[in-house]
Amino acid sequence: MRGILYMVAAIALLSTMDAMAKWLATHDVTVIQILALRSVVIIPLLMAVFAYRNQLHELKPVNTRAHVWRGAVGFLAPLCFFLGLVQVPMTDAVVVFFSSIFTITLLSIIFLGEKVGPHRWASIVVGFLGVLIVTGPQGGGQLLGYLLVFAGSTAYAILFISGRHLSSTESVPSLVFSYNLAVGIISLLLLPWYWQPLLADDYLLLLALALFAVAGHYTMTIAFASAEASVIAPFEYTGVLWAIVFDLMIWQVSPTLTTAIGAVIIIGSGLYIVYRERVQTALVQK
Repeated sequence: MRGILYMVAAIALLSTMDAMAKWLATHDVTVIQILALRSVVIIPLLMAVFAYRNQLHELKPVNTRAHVWRGAVGFLAPLCFFLGLVQVPMTDAVVVFFSSIFTITLLSIIFLGEKVGPHRWASIVVGFLGVLIVTGPQGGGQLLGYLLVFAGSTAYAILFISGRHLSSTESVPSLVFSYNLAVGIISLLLLPWYWQPLLADDYLLLLALALFAVAGHYTMTIAFASAEASVIAPFEYTGVLWAIVFDLMIWQVSPTLTTAIGAVIIIGSGLYIVYRERVQTALVQK
């Protein structure tokens, strides 16, 4: 129960961060500015926390080159997601982003050599059909926006799989820190070409966004440390409820019928993959 509660809280925090990012990006703040200024807060905060714990050494990578490549690819995850978020309703973006579980399963076969049976293969196919339904002509956003969100979802899947691959030699704090550092460095290098004058309220909202991001990821870490991943992972889908609330309250947008149908298919397929992974793990342990 502790893990579930922390997971639900983490999704609430991260969903609020996404809503803030969408608001800023639709009010003349560029996505590069959002990523750069978010990193300016997150990086020193992470270093301060680990310095306070006398654990700065845990942030040091073993395979520096792998961290660099992982960070470069990982940068595309928030970049594409936030860019797509500007062009499609938040609910649609969140639903399409959940397709990362299908990409992660595919990549685990290719790069980690994991075995996937017919049940999970069927779930992958059905799940991607759900994505096509959400992004179809009857959807509530632009096709380019959906493609950007899907690209962000794919980049996140690569980030996730590379993290699992490197976890045998790299600490979790080093993977988190190097990823955020890469996002910060790349976005700061690009910032001169994308800088727009900001109001005082924009700075306050960007600070809040960064704090929500840190709190959300920290809370999610506690969640995964408190319970089995297969138990708490399904509660990630509470993000759809938060997205609907924000769409209705801020942008006065209701989910379309195709979004609702696609969401049911994607979430159902994702939950079935989690269930089959749990069944498979139980069989192996026996």
